[in-house]
Amino acid sequence: MAARISTQKKILNAAEMLFSRDGFEQTSLRQITQEAGVNLASVNYHFGSKKALIQAVMARYLVIFMPVLEEQLQQAEQQSELKTEELFKRFKIPLAKLTEVNKQGPDIFLRLLGFAYSEIQGHLRKYTQQEFGGVLQHLLALLKRANPHLDEQQMFWRLHFILGAAVFAQVSGQALIEIAQSEFNEKVEAQDVIDQLIPFVSGGLEEA
Repeated sequence: MAARISTQKKILNAAEMLFSRDGFEQTSLRQITQEAGVNLASVNYHFGSKKALIQAVMARYLVIFMPVLEEQLQQAEQQSELKTEELFKRFKIPLAKLTEVNKQGPDIFLRLLGFAYSEIQGHLRKYTQQEFGGVLQHLLALLKRANPHLDEQQMFWRLHFILGAAVFAQVSGQALIEIAQSEFNEKVEAQDVIDQLIPFVSGGLEEA
């Protein structure tokens, strides 16, 4: 006999699917309740607001992703010479761990991040800083160590341009995959997009 899914999990599952497909702004609470088969009162009871629901969906992934990323950063810190591309490659293991949440977890998480950035979800940025700011600061410190030729302003702009490229690659990922498959007549996976993205963004950050 299959285990009964709680109302809270039904809401989270429905919200995750719709948010990752259509974005946060384009998804209404009404759509989520219809998808989950619950009423609006249930959403208000379990989460209180749409913003809190967005944070709960992201938290499913962040509580797994961030601690593993921190482990990877600690390992990188022991290296005598840090390379930008090697730092970005260390995102692969944390991303792979997200299959514990969902078989398509890495792809879903990256799409959610893409929408969070492109739609300027300020509350989500604040939440991430509050809960995982230490990991983000650690990453920034290592990137600065790997790129001592960059001043604060250069680092700011280049990191945001990198985020822009990453957002495009994830939000438009399926289209990119289909175009690449048509162009080169070979199967392309989401991981292949990441493998192509890492050296590109690394070069963009390192360029003197």
